[in-house]
Amino acid sequence: MGARIVFLGDDFTGASDSLATYARGGFTARLVTGEAAPQQALDVLGIATDLRSLPPERAVQVVERLWPMIAQEAPQALHLKTCSTFDSAPHVGSIGAVAQQLIELFKPDVAAVIGGQPSLGRYCVFGTLFAKGPDGAVHRIDRHPVMSCHPVTPMQEADLSLHLAAQGLGPLTRITVPDLQDPHEVAARLIEGPALIDVMHQADLGKVGEALKLAGGRQLLIGASSVAEIHSTGQGNAAPSAPSAPPGAVLSFAGSRSAVTAAQVTAAQSYKRVRLAPEMLDDPAAPGALADSLKTGQPLLLHLDPDASYNCSPDALADACAEIVERIATQQPLRALGLAGGDTSSRIVARLGFTALDYLTDMGKGACICSASHADGKRNGMRVLLKGGQMGSTDLFDEFAAQVSR
Repeated sequence: MGARIVFLGDDFTGASDSLATYARGGFTARLVTGEAAPQQALDVLGIATDLRSLPPERAVQVVERLWPMIAQEAPQALHLKTCSTFDSAPHVGSIGAVAQQLIELFKPDVAAVIGGQPSLGRYCVFGTLFAKGPDGAVHRIDRHPVMSCHPVTPMQEADLSLHLAAQGLGPLTRITVPDLQDPHEVAARLIEGPALIDVMHQADLGKVGEALKLAGGRQLLIGASSVAEIHSTGQGNAAPSAPSAPPGAVLSFAGSRSAVTAAQVTAAQSYKRVRLAPEMLDDPAAPGALADSLKTGQPLLLHLDPDASYNCSPDALADACAEIVERIATQQPLRALGLAGGDTSSRIVARLGFTALDYLTDMGKGACICSASHADGKRNGMRVLLKGGQMGSTDLFDEFAAQVSR
């Protein structure tokens, strides 16, 4: 028998956050980026994908391609890792389409959506999702100052049952915060059929975990890293030994155009900051010039323009960004790579050819540094920071540069 838990990340930044959460929780965990499972024994196997940026037809194909690796592990729990804000849509990043495919393939005894992650300021009450905003206030997700106007998947429905039903997942039984006081009753309802479970307080996760143990069987759990927190023993392992980082420069790329990431870019004083103008995407000389700038030894922070129209789909933009970063890395070896934004980071990690990521250390909530595995010694051991657009402290990029330069 393989890993007891398998999690399928819908983007690389979210997958790395779950990797970190499982590792801190006392599990031997690894995140793979391809279709070959690691040979060593693991408690938790993570599989990173770019499902969040794909239309449902392509997403289903990805799940079918990865299914033999998941089936070989024969996990007790299969975790579909979603963004904590559940931003998705019927036409792109459909949580419902992927969940339905996993239900058909995994045939779980229990299927449940875990609605909140209080540790990140995400709360689900009576099926309605709320999230803390950059202003520190908690907003209903369809009125959130960032997520309600997300450039790809704006959240226009706060009722998660309705939101996921529009993507083909449902009907879902609602298990509310008051219901969690009776774990035996919750377990009985979980066995009856798919459910949406409220999470308002961190303590609610322990109650959910108790009900899941009582329910038993194969379990498909859909949600953010709160699912990993449910399974956590609270006794983290020491960071695994990792190869030394290869010699080279420090490059960060901000593909997210959120206000949080924009503030982090502005605050990055140790970097040479370069705005990736739309015309640079088609300029064959741009990657070489950017690579040359790294020869000075100063870290480079390349970022998208929040106000620019790149005149291409999000999918095509992510691919174009990945190509530029890969060409820079080919011309100038890197010791460390910082990535902000789920869609672009997924494409960049895949384009650079990393086969797996191992958690090394935290960089605040929702951000961590990993050691990347690669067949080429020039990239093996590269330190990679992964963080979602809404995550991390204002000085995150400077902290990363300082950390990997020691």
